[in-house]
Amino acid sequence: MEERKYVTKKESVTYAIAALGQGLVYSCMSSYITDFYMNVLMLTPWFVIMLMLLARVWDAINDPLMGMIVDRHTTKWGRMRPYPVFTAIPIAALTILMFMRPIGFEPGSQSKLLYVYVAVVYVLWGMIYTSSDVPFWSMPNVMTPNPAERGVIISYGRTVGGIGSAVTVALPIIVGFFISDSATKYAIMAISMSVIGMPLFVLSSFNIKERIVHPNAQKRAPGEPSTLSRIFKCKPLMLVVLSGSLSFGRYMLQSAAPHVARYAGFYIGQQPTTAEAFSANMSKIQMIIQICAAIGMFGAMIFLPKLFKKFEYRTLMIASCLGGFGASVLSLLVGWFTKNLLLCIPFMIIAAIPLGVINNVSGAMVFDCIDYMEWQTGHRDNALGSACQSFVNKLGNAFATVMIIAMYLIVHIDPKNLNAADPTAALAIAQSMSVGQNFGMYALVSIVPGISLLLCAIPLFFYDIVGEKKHKITAELAVMRKERGIEISD
Repeated sequence: MEERKYVTKKESVTYAIAALGQGLVYSCMSSYITDFYMNVLMLTPWFVIMLMLLARVWDAINDPLMGMIVDRHTTKWGRMRPYPVFTAIPIAALTILMFMRPIGFEPGSQSKLLYVYVAVVYVLWGMIYTSSDVPFWSMPNVMTPNPAERGVIISYGRTVGGIGSAVTVALPIIVGFFISDSATKYAIMAISMSVIGMPLFVLSSFNIKERIVHPNAQKRAPGEPSTLSRIFKCKPLMLVVLSGSLSFGRYMLQSAAPHVARYAGFYIGQQPTTAEAFSANMSKIQMIIQICAAIGMFGAMIFLPKLFKKFEYRTLMIASCLGGFGASVLSLLVGWFTKNLLLCIPFMIIAAIPLGVINNVSGAMVFDCIDYMEWQTGHRDNALGSACQSFVNKLGNAFATVMIIAMYLIVHIDPKNLNAADPTAALAIAQSMSVGQNFGMYALVSIVPGISLLLCAIPLFFYDIVGEKKHKITAELAVMRKERGIEISD
């Protein structure tokens, strides 16, 4: 059975293009929300930290709840496919609102209404995004019963989605060469990426076939373990969740880039003396970091389908994390002591490889864990299992954001004294930074992500859905499904 292919090329391409659209929009939040909150709206650090953490507490409820809703209801259009259609417009609108400074509020405004506005938009965006993200990344689970084919679909989807993220990241950098106002750059990004991205995302509701139709999840009988209980008792899944949570540093090479470009004290060429030159230097530094991240991430993603045929998922994850840690240490030493960011390019590229590997492989591992739970219990929790992955990704982004803000507090940079929306003021502030403050900012794209990757590797040594055990699960599941009358259409 493992050799049989179920998914057509048209379906694979459609799914990847939809992931591209999602990547265009998601990267707006994941890469730039910290800089927008801290250096454009100039919100207080503790508010941003609490917003991120409390939103993740809510996600711990919202994501599994969405997973259970998806698993319990099959519509006439399918179980997964309807959600992107109904959530696309709200996500686009909220993304634009997220990066708009409300009229009447100046940078640094301490108005309670501004803080309420920010919190409501951010939480609503997360809730509605979850309503599409969980079913979207659950689709490969119902497109094919072949784990190898499923892994390739996920890999291609994540790779093309990563291209969308790279486009979003690049847009404000390119605009920065011509427009020095940060608020304007982010408004252009949010509007253009939402208008382009969400129509592409909606394509996932078309030209994709749900071949595996499991019965709707039923309310549990008395004495039967709950759905959440099955999730928490699945040791391999909990190890993947723990590893993913500890790997938050993989996001920091991208999300911390604007902070490093502004305050780490690196210059390409002569030290800028005008606001325009400072803005252009920021764009250059940020572009170098982001290009390194893109090369490392996409380089890994391109080769992953071939590597899947030779290496276990666990092996790829551990090797990339340990390699990323070593490269991060070298990036810190070489970059800081030479003050030449160009010399760090090879190390930053290697440090970005886990971004591609973890984003792709952890999703495939989650689906293997769902197979494992079905093999053990007879219950298939497709969307709920994927909700764990969605939660981990958002938790990782939140931890990355918290770490950036915590660094501002550690090195005593007060957002009240910042005004990145005023280019002249931003130049003066950057030039007044101490050596310690510069070092703290640079650590955000070097040793801090490195330590995170090292921690990420530890739980994976105990993950055991590999080799013969994985093949046995796949073969026995095929028999179990046939006995239960679950048909797999062509």
